[in-house]
Amino acid sequence: MGVPHSARIWNFWLGGRDNYPVDRKAGNHILGWVPELVISAKADRRFLARAVTHLAKAGVRQYLDIGTGLPTVDNTHEVAQRIAPDSRIVYVDNDPLVLVHAQALLTSSAEGSTAYIESDVNDPARIIEKASASLDFSRPVAVMMLGILNFVMDDDDARAIVGHLVDAVPSGSYLAISHPTGEVGPEPMTRAVRYWNDQGAAPMRLRTREELESFFTGLELIDPGVVSCVHWNPEPGDDPIDVPHFCGVARKP
Repeated sequence: MGVPHSARIWNFWLGGRDNYPVDRKAGNHILGWVPELVISAKADRRFLARAVTHLAKAGVRQYLDIGTGLPTVDNTHEVAQRIAPDSRIVYVDNDPLVLVHAQALLTSSAEGSTAYIESDVNDPARIIEKASASLDFSRPVAVMMLGILNFVMDDDDARAIVGHLVDAVPSGSYLAISHPTGEVGPEPMTRAVRYWNDQGAAPMRLRTREELESFFTGLELIDPGVVSCVHWNPEPGDDPIDVPHFCGVARKP
């Protein structure tokens, strides 16, 4: 409770109540440099909803959501099961606080299922092993990695994690990624990340569009490719302002 927490700060920026004074203090301090991060947090959430909607309409019925974060509006299972009630979702996070909230609030439809795994993104083998109790890895799975790879500091480690997860799912599966970037507002974003990393919380980093595209090597990127979250198949009325958060979805051939 005495150290800022990324999931709670994200919750604060989204207008939620699952945060503490230390999170609001850090969150407001960061907004002093990058006020667009409130818009960015909401754009990232809308990207999740649009991506899951696209995948569900494409026939995907299984989702592995790594880095769940605190529950808010339009969680993965809610979006997927509105379209296909038999969808199966496994949420993964390494924070007991997040999982307690998830178990209480992220309930499944009767036709589908929702499960929760306490595991770390740095151990993809364990994630696959535990998720196999709920998901059938002989059938397509959408691997959702929104706002999680930025906590894997080394590029080679991050690519190895993504590669392990993609290798574990069959043809017809998908990979969805969102990630903060310094290509939009580079100076204030760099200062914000430096401040965050000085707080004693889990360190994070920014990546470029080119670096994010490398995570999709060997996959078929869906149009419009890797873009600012507001530009991934936007809906009428969406704010067109670029946000310092990139995203992309790709299919495994």
